[in-house]
Amino acid sequence: MQELSATDAALLLQDKPDETLLLDVREPVELQQAAVAEALHIPMNEIPERLDEIDREKTVICMCHVGGRSAHVAAYLQSQGFEKIYNLTGGIEAWARDVDAGVIRQI
Repeated sequence: MQELSATDAALLLQDKPDETLLLDVREPVELQQAAVAEALHIPMNEIPERLDEIDREKTVICMCHVGGRSAHVAAYLQSQGFEKIYNLTGGIEAWARDVDAGVIRQI
């Protein structure tokens, strides 16, 4: 699985919005504290039953709080045949720090 920095993920989403999906795998309570508006939100434990909501043709960037859960989801997606998968290094924390200061940090 490949890693992608928050800055590189933001650039990819900006440059190729129709070809890129930011997948936030955090729990709903976490989203109430901090979220990226353009992300698709599917909690980690719901990924297997909601696979059909994730476009296999897109580059998928998995994100969680700091990168641990999203790394597991990225590996799972690869095992299910997804080809263009990245884990967002540092998660929403890195996004808030490096991309959008308006996103509230959770730490």
